[in-house]
Amino acid sequence: MQEIEDVYARALFEAAQEAGRLDIVREQLAAFTEALDENRDLEVFFLSPYFSTDEIKAGLERALTDADPLFSNFLALAIEKHRMPALNLIRRRFDVLCDHENRVLPVEITSAVALGEQTVEEIGRRIEEQTGEHVELTSKVDPEILGGIVLRVGNSILDASIRDRLEQLRKEVARG
Repeated sequence: MQEIEDVYARALFEAAQEAGRLDIVREQLAAFTEALDENRDLEVFFLSPYFSTDEIKAGLERALTDADPLFSNFLALAIEKHRMPALNLIRRRFDVLCDHENRVLPVEITSAVALGEQTVEEIGRRIEEQTGEHVELTSKVDPEILGGIVLRVGNSILDASIRDRLEQLRKEVARG
């Protein structure tokens, strides 16, 4: 059985794609969920069971004056079906569908020390060559990996860190 967020994200994605408004809907969904995350009062209003569906829908109409009709209709449906608490999950799934459609591959590089810009770009270029997809790179520093790098390419992880190697060695010693 499909999860609720998958069903709603796919429905929104297909409707936005068919209407040729995928980028607009993605932008508005991101802005709305970020606003909820940043403003506790908004979050309580839209996600709380203490307000009626009609009250929440009326608040939505006042809040979204310039929203794309497709997006505002989606939110009204989510309110009506009591799916607003799943909105962040829906957004994440929607983003994955959009990235797949646009052939964008998120890549996160984690290293023990900051890598040079050229090194990060070279890693991204090589991943693009191998996958044929546009790479969206992020880089972060985590001293706990001790050395080496950890690559998260889409849903896959390549752990070439010293911490991982030490952990594998510890397991081998424990087995022996």
